[in-house]
Amino acid sequence: MSLTQVLILLGAPGAGKGTQAVRLCAARSLAHISTGDLFRENLKKETALGKRAKGFMDAGQLVPDELVLEMLFDRVAKPDCRNGYLLDGFPRTIAQAEALEKRLGPSNRAGNHVTVLSLRVPESVLVERLTGRRTCSACGNIQHMLFSAPKIAGKCDKCGGALVQRSDDTVEVVKKRLEVYRAQTQPLEGFYSARKLLTEIDGHRGEDEVFRDLSARAFAALDGEAA
Repeated sequence: MSLTQVLILLGAPGAGKGTQAVRLCAARSLAHISTGDLFRENLKKETALGKRAKGFMDAGQLVPDELVLEMLFDRVAKPDCRNGYLLDGFPRTIAQAEALEKRLGPSNRAGNHVTVLSLRVPESVLVERLTGRRTCSACGNIQHMLFSAPKIAGKCDKCGGALVQRSDDTVEVVKKRLEVYRAQTQPLEGFYSARKLLTEIDGHRGEDEVFRDLSARAFAALDGEAA
């Protein structure tokens, strides 16, 4: 039976999930599915699902997980998901993971091969990565005080505009974001480890090295099936 690859990438803010998600999807022509994009698309097009979500949002309530899943499975039914897809930003909680598992069915027995990869990076490094970002107030270019330091202090390399630190990149806010991740999302590691679906990846290395490791682990089972 041909299996559909379902990738779930875990990792704290600053672990490099966004960069690696784009590379993994490009490497195997996987659809990159962001729950944020799903919301925006359904709201913009005023779909039936979008209207239902808007009702909760207008009332100041969280959109129920089951409605998020309806949006998700409406999306993965499209042709570009035939080779598989990577979920970006979902699940974030144990309850969402349980609901997703119920909809997907057992991995390898319901036409889906679920692989969960967790990028592990020391918290001190995460704080350094996130608080070192600076954004150009003129063109939006992002530079990093360590990894892409500006040639002229405080000035954007692209346009010369002033580089500023976003309010959500301060030490206080970053530490709060990491606390929320530890409380809400990190427990997913135990959830997926118990199902023998989790692989931990050392994310405190060069981008190319991390990508090679992620790619090898992500597609090993399907490559073996194809062989």
